[in-house]
Amino acid sequence: MATLGGRKVRLCVTLRALAAMEHHFGVTGLEALGERLKSLSAADLSVVLSALCMEDISTLDIGFQEALDAVVAAFGALR
Repeated sequence: MATLGGRKVRLCVTLRALAAMEHHFGVTGLEALGERLKSLSAADLSVVLSALCMEDISTLDIGFQEALDAVVAAFGALR
């Protein structure tokens, strides 16, 4: 769980989320995706966060740092 825009939100790295990110970034494979994720714009971060969220977050006012922390935590939970 992450707190985004003052609301608790569940983030999950699913196959659907990974496929959506591969499609958005125009890459194939997890290695290429990992390389692309090393350099994100604010728009890219929004796409990644939306892919990982298990619910609609489009109406939330989310700060850059809290979004970045949530994405890092979601991928860190895979270890």
